[in-house]
Amino acid sequence: MVTGVGLNAPASCAAIRCALDNFQETRFMDSGGEWIMGCEVPLEQPWRGKIKLIKMAAAAINECLANNQQIVPKDTPLFLCLSEHERKGRVIDDDNQFFLDMQTELGVEFHEKSRVIARGHVAVAVALKHARELLQERKVKQVLIAATDSLLVAPTLAHYEENERLLTSQNSNGFIPGEAGAALVVEAVHARPEPQLICRGLGFGVEKAYVDSEEPLRADGLTAAIKESLGDAGCGESILQFKITDISGEQYHFKESSLAFSRLNRSNNRQEFDIWHPADCIGEVGAVIGAVMLAVLKSACEKDYSKGAHILAHFGNDDGKRSSMIFAWQTVGG
Repeated sequence: MVTGVGLNAPASCAAIRCALDNFQETRFMDSGGEWIMGCEVPLEQPWRGKIKLIKMAAAAINECLANNQQIVPKDTPLFLCLSEHERKGRVIDDDNQFFLDMQTELGVEFHEKSRVIARGHVAVAVALKHARELLQERKVKQVLIAATDSLLVAPTLAHYEENERLLTSQNSNGFIPGEAGAALVVEAVHARPEPQLICRGLGFGVEKAYVDSEEPLRADGLTAAIKESLGDAGCGESILQFKITDISGEQYHFKESSLAFSRLNRSNNRQEFDIWHPADCIGEVGAVIGAVMLAVLKSACEKDYSKGAHILAHFGNDDGKRSSMIFAWQTVGG
């Protein structure tokens, strides 16, 4: 990972565990004349725009390659997760060229099954779905999923401020913008003795009462996504012990998450159900949040500070697309 609180995965996960943030005044000003707070990635040079996105993605991918010598890039598909094409201020005008430029930066070429997934918050869930298909067909041994994004772009910030989505001196119900890059390696569940984080279920839905709509919120889309992921995992909600989400500060998303789970929760013996949201430390990082959540989850399980071995993760886009995943931490002999 490359985030505003750490330039690699261990540093970022440690900072998030300690609830540290790097929120500082940016070079952007809100309509009230105050500096907008943000969480910028401090790279060695003041890169901006597409170049910085490439640098952050390349750093995260290089970290994966350095820590897993078994990965052969030409035999490994790379699913690159980016922001939605519709997002205001998107600096990438050609996804395919961006992918090629990133390969040039890395000095490697990936498998022909590689692809760009421009789906915002739900991109990592979509990538996992495609990865599962490739791994089940045994066409590849591993899939690399990477993401890079930044909301620290003037037109993007202006759009969110205009729609009262940004945390500013004039609006307390909003998010703090950030940027990040992250990558993870996915492979089929193996018989080796090492503990492993297993994605047991995937689910998707569409919320008609999305954040900018006038519809009353019932969390139908997220509820449907969670139900589908539970069905895919072959388990009931009673197995879940806590959840990790992409919530970045807006009341709408807290309400949606609470509503969705309350419609599914049938366990009478559940004393608590913790909710983790890493965006509290790194800000709203767009398409990267899914990969960040999984890295945080894996680190928590490895270091034994998670709230349990069965976890719900869910994400949502501004246009109503929702996704849910069920994870299990399997220890040796588990």
